[in-house]
Amino acid sequence: MGYFVGIDLHGDNNYIGILDEEDRKVFKRRNRNDINEIKRVLEPYKKEIKGIVVESTFNWYWIVDGLMEAGYQVHLANTSAMQQYEGLKYIDDTRDSFWLAKMLRLKILPEGYIYPKETRSVRDLLRKRMMLVQQRTAHILSMQTMVNRNKGVPISGDTIKKLSNEEVMGMFSDVHLTMSAQCDHEVIEVLNKQIYKIEKAVLKEVKC
Repeated sequence: MGYFVGIDLHGDNNYIGILDEEDRKVFKRRNRNDINEIKRVLEPYKKEIKGIVVESTFNWYWIVDGLMEAGYQVHLANTSAMQQYEGLKYIDDTRDSFWLAKMLRLKILPEGYIYPKETRSVRDLLRKRMMLVQQRTAHILSMQTMVNRNKGVPISGDTIKKLSNEEVMGMFSDVHLTMSAQCDHEVIEVLNKQIYKIEKAVLKEVKC
């Protein structure tokens, strides 16, 4: 007899549902987000478990890593691609865990890629860079709009990034506009430094 496990993961708890090969529910339980507790719950079924599905939520790293290290075959569900299979949900049970287990049993589970633990932090660092670049762009656009609105002339993003403090101070005669421009400029400078720091660290990692 083989078992298929679905884990509905939340911020501070999870719900485990186990199906057998005949689509029968053999176990269900809510648990704390503690890998040792989860392993204890699964232990009686371990030898017959064919796979475990975990939702690709914001907090999946710890549970996927822990289960893989314990020797389980773990699958990461691609939640955005699963909507087409909502008709397979159990009408008498709102828990997504059995839905996940069923898709695995039927071999129709849309899977996400499980990045290796060793390189995952680099990807997360690049995501941080993207966030900082977006924030910098917002402040550059703010300054561009301010200049265009009050002086009637365009100014490029590259020009804004190269402005000195003295040039920013002399952009407007109004003290409040000057203060607003200074705020944007100072934030842009801070973001430039952080973005450069991240790029340097990532390039070093790639070269290694």
